[in-house]
Amino acid sequence: MNSKIVPRDELTNFLASELDITRFRDYCPNGLQVEGKDRVGLIVTGVTASIALLEAAIEIGADAVIVHHGYFWRGEDARVVGPLKRRLQFLLVHDVNLYAYHLPLDAHAVLGNNAQLGSLFGFQPSSRFADQDLGWIGHPPADVKTVGDLASHIQQRLGREPMLIGDPDKLVNRVGWCTGAAQSMFADAINAGADVYISGEISEQTVHLSREMGVPYLACGHHATERYGVQALGEYVAKQLGIRHQFIDIPNPV
Repeated sequence: MNSKIVPRDELTNFLASELDITRFRDYCPNGLQVEGKDRVGLIVTGVTASIALLEAAIEIGADAVIVHHGYFWRGEDARVVGPLKRRLQFLLVHDVNLYAYHLPLDAHAVLGNNAQLGSLFGFQPSSRFADQDLGWIGHPPADVKTVGDLASHIQQRLGREPMLIGDPDKLVNRVGWCTGAAQSMFADAINAGADVYISGEISEQTVHLSREMGVPYLACGHHATERYGVQALGEYVAKQLGIRHQFIDIPNPV
């Protein structure tokens, strides 16, 4: 078991460099969001910095928590009240560092949410699309011939049934995907030549676009599609820096 302890600044700089955080225009600050102890030996990763994740991290003695969904989102109430006050107070009292990486983690070519989800599904990536190259295009496994086959394949790999809009009998050669709340990129995926599009969430307008364009849409869950990038990041950090890592999944049906 790894037992090395590293300075917080070393971890901060390593993450910033690996995820190339200055390249992205984002809706929140990427990097160290809440400063804690200055040395780190155990990191916990999770999807969202909920109080449940923080409590679980503290219980096992984490020095830092790394998430995809952190705090201080653009347009949110800036006051430290309610749930935000409770979460920040919990981190500060226990002197735990909180790191958050949003678009940089979505986009990373190997450790990112989209890269890891594509790997989970056995896709062969061929190109990227949309703003900041967040969306991915690729080919499905050889035994996936139709949209219905793809939906069954995803259910088996993801452990949950996706919502399918469109014709399950449509043939599939090019799959477009982007994790989380990327339904707004559906039109970009169609323009990039996707036969079907996969994301985490779906909106009322997305259903109409799918029907009108004849391109099926698979909504697989926001949390469910974004469990894998941050976990891969934690494992990579632990290997490279020699510190301990544990991924904690807080179940979420959405």
